[in-house]
Amino acid sequence: MKQFPYVFFLGIGGIGMSALARWFQANGHQVSGYDKTETPLTRALAAEGIAIHYADAVENIPAAVRENREQTLVVLTPAIPADSVEWAWLREQGYDIRKRSQVLGVLTQGRYTVAVAGTHGKTTTSSMVAHLLHHAGLDAGAFLGGIAVNLGSNLLLPATPEAPIVVEADEYDRSFLTLFPDVAIVTSTDADHLDIYGDQSALIESFRQFVAQIKPGGTLLINHTADPSVAAAVPAGTRVIRYGLNAEQGPELFAANISAEGHQFYFDLHGPVGTVADLELAVPGYHNVENMLAAASVAQLQGIEPEKLRAAVAAYRGVKRRFEFVVTGPKNVYLDDYAHHPREIEAFLRSVRALYPGKRLRVIFQPHLFTRTRDFAEGFSRSLSIADEVFLLDIYPAREKPLPGITSEILLANITAPVKAIRTKEEVLGAAQSDNDFDVLATVGAGDIDTLVPQLKNILTERWK
Repeated sequence: MKQFPYVFFLGIGGIGMSALARWFQANGHQVSGYDKTETPLTRALAAEGIAIHYADAVENIPAAVRENREQTLVVLTPAIPADSVEWAWLREQGYDIRKRSQVLGVLTQGRYTVAVAGTHGKTTTSSMVAHLLHHAGLDAGAFLGGIAVNLGSNLLLPATPEAPIVVEADEYDRSFLTLFPDVAIVTSTDADHLDIYGDQSALIESFRQFVAQIKPGGTLLINHTADPSVAAAVPAGTRVIRYGLNAEQGPELFAANISAEGHQFYFDLHGPVGTVADLELAVPGYHNVENMLAAASVAQLQGIEPEKLRAAVAAYRGVKRRFEFVVTGPKNVYLDDYAHHPREIEAFLRSVRALYPGKRLRVIFQPHLFTRTRDFAEGFSRSLSIADEVFLLDIYPAREKPLPGITSEILLANITAPVKAIRTKEEVLGAAQSDNDFDVLATVGAGDIDTLVPQLKNILTERWK
C-alpha cells in the first residue's frame, strides 16, 4: 500500500470504511472521501483531517486525486449505488479500485490474524477480543464494525508489524473470503443476505469456504448452533472448539455458575484451553456471555493468564449501539441496540425482559433493507411481539430500491403486542415529549434510527429529572 500516497474512499462514512480511512491517515497517506450523508462519524473523520464531500460530482473529488491517477488507491463499499457519478468516472479513468474487503485482505497478509465471522454477534465479539488483548498489555491491532466504548474508536493501531490483528469478517458479498486467519470465530450461520446468496445453503457454503482458509495449525471457535457442515470444512490439523452457554448443549467451551445482578453477569469459563472462575461482565445479555466465552478463549490462546483475563473482562464496556444504556432515570430506562435480524432482536428483547421483569416495554424499530424485511417478515413480527408496545418506522433502504408491496405494514399485521402502530420520526419524538406510559424504551435497528438517539436522550433526560 506504500505505492499509494493518495487514498480516496467511496462511502467513507461506513463503519468498516472509516476504520480503514483512519488506518491510512495514521500511516501517512493523504485520505479523502465521499459519502451521501453527513453523520457524527463523518464529522469525526473531518475533525481528524480527512477531506469529505457529500455531493456526488466529479469536480468534488480532490484535485490531488484527479491529478495523480497512478498514485491513488480508490476504496469502494458495496453500498455505493451502481449509478454513482464519481465511481463511473474513476472507472473510466482507469483508477485502481478495490473493495474494502480486498484492502483488508492485503493489510492482514503475512500478519497473525484473528477473524470474527457470523451473521450476528461478530461486531461485539471482535471488539471483545481486541479489548481483552489490549487491556492485558498485548500489542494488537483491530478493524472493528462498531465504535468500541473502551477504545473510543473502530480502529486499534498496533505498535509493531508483528502484532496480531483482529478483524470483523463480513459475510456480505462474500467479503470475508479475502481473509486467511490464524484463528477464526464463527458466531452464527443463520440465514441472512438472501439478496446476495439466494438461499441459506449458499450462505453456509461461503462459511465453509471461509473456514477452509484458516492457516495450517490454526484454530476455529464455532458456536454450537452453527451449521455442523461448517466445522467439517476446516483444513486438516485445525483445532476446532465448539462453544455455547452451558455444558448441557454439548460444547467443549461453556459457562457455569451463571448469575445476574443488576446489569452485571457473573460466570465461570470452562474450556479446553483452561478454566477461569469468577468472571464479571458489565454488558448484559446471555448472548454476550456466550460472545465473551469465544473472545476469552482467544485471549487464552494468546497466553493471557487468568488474573489479567479476569480484570480485562470486568473492564469491558461494550460497543456503541449494542445494548447501550442511553438514559437511566429514577423509574425508567432508555436503551439503544443495532439489532436488525429476527434472532438478534429476540436475543436483545429477551435479555431486556430478564433485566426488567414485569416492566412495560416500548420498542421503536426501523426495518433495514426491503429484501431482509421480505425474507424474514414472519420472524421480525414474532420477535417484536415480545414487547408490550411496538412502533415501526418506514424501511431504511440503504443500497436497495423499493420492492412492490414490501413496507413496514407487512410486519405490523402479524405483531401480537397489545399496542402497535406505524410512526414517523417526528411522531416518535412527539410521543416521547407527551407520553410517558412505559417503563423501558428501546430504539432498535441498523438504518438511520440512530439519528433519533441524541434527540430522545435530551427529551427523556429532561423529563426524568
